[in-house]
Amino acid sequence: MSNKLGNIPQIRLGLVAVSRDCFPMSLSEARRDAVAKAYAEKYCADELFVCPTIIENELDMRKALSEINDAGCNALVVYLGNFGPETPETLLAKYFDGPAMFVAAAEDDCGDALIDNRGDAYCGMLNASYNLQLRGIKAYIPEYPVGTAPEVADMINEFIPIARGIVGLRSLKISSFGPRPQDFLACNAPIARLYDLGVEIEENSELDLFASFNEHKDDPRIPALVDEMAAELGAGNKMSGILPRLAQYELTLTDWAEAHRGERQFVAFANKCWPSFQTQFGFVPCYVNGRLGAKGIPVSCEVDIYGVLSEYIGQCISDDVVTLLDINNTVPSNIYHEDIEGKFDYSQRDTFMGFHCGNGSSCIMKSPIMKYQRIMHRGLEPDKEPDITRGTLEGDIKPGEITFFRLQSTADAALRSYAAEGEILPVATRSFGTIGIFAIKEMGRFYRYVLIEKGYPHHGCVVFGHHGKALFDLLKYLGVEDREYNRPAVNRYFGENPYK
Repeated sequence: MSNKLGNIPQIRLGLVAVSRDCFPMSLSEARRDAVAKAYAEKYCADELFVCPTIIENELDMRKALSEINDAGCNALVVYLGNFGPETPETLLAKYFDGPAMFVAAAEDDCGDALIDNRGDAYCGMLNASYNLQLRGIKAYIPEYPVGTAPEVADMINEFIPIARGIVGLRSLKISSFGPRPQDFLACNAPIARLYDLGVEIEENSELDLFASFNEHKDDPRIPALVDEMAAELGAGNKMSGILPRLAQYELTLTDWAEAHRGERQFVAFANKCWPSFQTQFGFVPCYVNGRLGAKGIPVSCEVDIYGVLSEYIGQCISDDVVTLLDINNTVPSNIYHEDIEGKFDYSQRDTFMGFHCGNGSSCIMKSPIMKYQRIMHRGLEPDKEPDITRGTLEGDIKPGEITFFRLQSTADAALRSYAAEGEILPVATRSFGTIGIFAIKEMGRFYRYVLIEKGYPHHGCVVFGHHGKALFDLLKYLGVEDREYNRPAVNRYFGENPYK
């Protein structure tokens, strides 16, 4: 099954069964085949390579490793069809160059045959996990890693977005164009932890971007791209005169990505977008940022490197478009009382507006319209028709489930994260920009004891759908120990006043 988005890895899983030599290998083989059959029926057979070698010893391990590598597998499922040989099975995870998952077989319904057909994989999983820890090998182990063939097939399917995130980060290059705007220290964070995640970073000057943009003047591809943009905007094409400049800029970024990806397969951008951008480039880049995001190339505003890292992780997990928004403003009382109270099960403090100037992809908005950046227009073009402040794509974001997510490095270079599940309400914002009314249970406490207490910046990645489980497991695999969420009222945060 192909990914919906480009610029993220296609996962090819290797299913390798293991067998302890004092258990019948045929038991592990039959159970492996049942898992493969269940996966093909429920999901996609092409994603799963069934390794012909069943591992009993270290030589088998080497043979199986060669087979899954030759098959182009970039993620591994080690399946304990019976107790399993703890040394060879964990060495396979050690030598395989990709994420590994360990799962085990539940006992089959076998009537009086349990004496001969008992596999004891429930016990073997304990030894496997202990051996992984002894060797310092990372592996993904599901919440309850023992199951029937259909249950194991479901576990494997849940592993795919996690594997996609791990593989994607290992081949990601972030190109940044800075420095950050004055008084935006919140977007500044040490880059050292990027290398721990396998991410490459290329930091460039805003002048490098400007020079490349000027080199694309009169690019012969501009007219066709303008036509593409106009078709996408449709009735929302209210400022068509800015499209040639925006097309020139989009070609600048896509060409830069190809010229600078080096040995990396995937790319993302963290770009300067104000205050001098408008006066020199002659537009705001928001619409282009959203267009690239829809193609799987996230572009963060204000040189937010960890913001775009979060976006890339979010799109690997969801295989869908994401966006980066400010956790921006409270919902006015009149809107709450008229449109939310009594209609949705949220207090006013559970709600807020997520906003950015106009960087959303057209596919995430209800009625997107090309406009201008109102805040910048006040300072740069007062009392005149918008020109250099044109280029935002504005509209209310479509309602539906979301996960608000961010992975961040602290000032002392420690990784921490949050993922809060909620929704965008079908309520008009009466405002401007790419914007929506968000509702997250206990958001007021989450805002105080996670976002404020732990020093998170104002930018958060919006992943469309509820993906907290996969994000939590991915971050755990990556070694991020601080993984926060919006806790229910009965579950206090550290430092939360118990007497309030």
